[in-house]
Amino acid sequence: MSLPEWHNPRDEATSLLPDGYEARVLEPSLPTNLDPQWYADDPTDPSGATQTLVTPIPGEGVTWESMISERPDLADYASDHWLGAYRRLEPLPAGYDTVRRALHQVVFFAIAPKRHLETGKLGLRYTHGGFGTPFFGADEQVRVDGEMIVHQQGDRVRVSVITTLRDAADFLGIPYREAWFDGFHDPVEAVGPDAELQVGVGAAVAIGDWFGFAASVLEEARRAPGADDVSRLQLWPEHFDPAFEMGSYEAGQRASYGASPGDESHPEPYLYVAAWGDIDPSDPFWNDSTFNGASLSYQELLAADDQRAVALDFMRSGWERLTR
Repeated sequence: MSLPEWHNPRDEATSLLPDGYEARVLEPSLPTNLDPQWYADDPTDPSGATQTLVTPIPGEGVTWESMISERPDLADYASDHWLGAYRRLEPLPAGYDTVRRALHQVVFFAIAPKRHLETGKLGLRYTHGGFGTPFFGADEQVRVDGEMIVHQQGDRVRVSVITTLRDAADFLGIPYREAWFDGFHDPVEAVGPDAELQVGVGAAVAIGDWFGFAASVLEEARRAPGADDVSRLQLWPEHFDPAFEMGSYEAGQRASYGASPGDESHPEPYLYVAAWGDIDPSDPFWNDSTFNGASLSYQELLAADDQRAVALDFMRSGWERLTR
């Protein structure tokens, strides 16, 4: 794996397009957003466009899929960044669960605390090859790409291989702390500052692909017709999953729609719809016994001919059940 370089995903994607087009992507991009509500950009937001949009979201411009039909040379880039020409999810490599647990430690005790210390915000996003912060402060971003932590600030990029939590905190210039935010309902239990974290490249790549697949599905799903009170997509550090919320709580329609890479009750990744209110226990859609909602397993996705179509149908089925 080559060393990560400085990047600005939206500008990089736009530079590949013909004149008169501009890109929307799934990853945080510059300029740094200083809106105190978020301190984060919405990389798929179509507003502010001055040229024809090329976007992963149907109905908001020319899709990357359509552009690829005219410009096949864009297929590799779009596929690699989960914008179009979609790759299939593959069977998980050996050691996946060990690497997932190690990266969960890194995100909870290093990556998220770095952003929180600077902005008071803790939500993360999918980034190419893994996950990371939106840009914050002086054009700064921290992300994980495979087995490496990448710290980008201004025009400088530093890289460190993941070893221990203490080393990760030192690399980012923050103190190692096991308690850094008191609002978590399910804080992660630390393995300790000096425990060796096993992050195999193959499993780390699989997690990055899962988050890329998830971002492509969830960003489209959150455009449900008639949906109200829709949140932005965020990757939450305590559960290590990208998710958004949608629907009226007062009407019993609100739910979280997300994509977990796995947890104590689910050894493999899964999609979920977690209802905030009552569900019909007689409806087989609501099939998960560990939370108030439904899940779609990684094995079901692997068996599907069109994985994204099955994933989107699952999300829409949850929304339709809660709003009919």
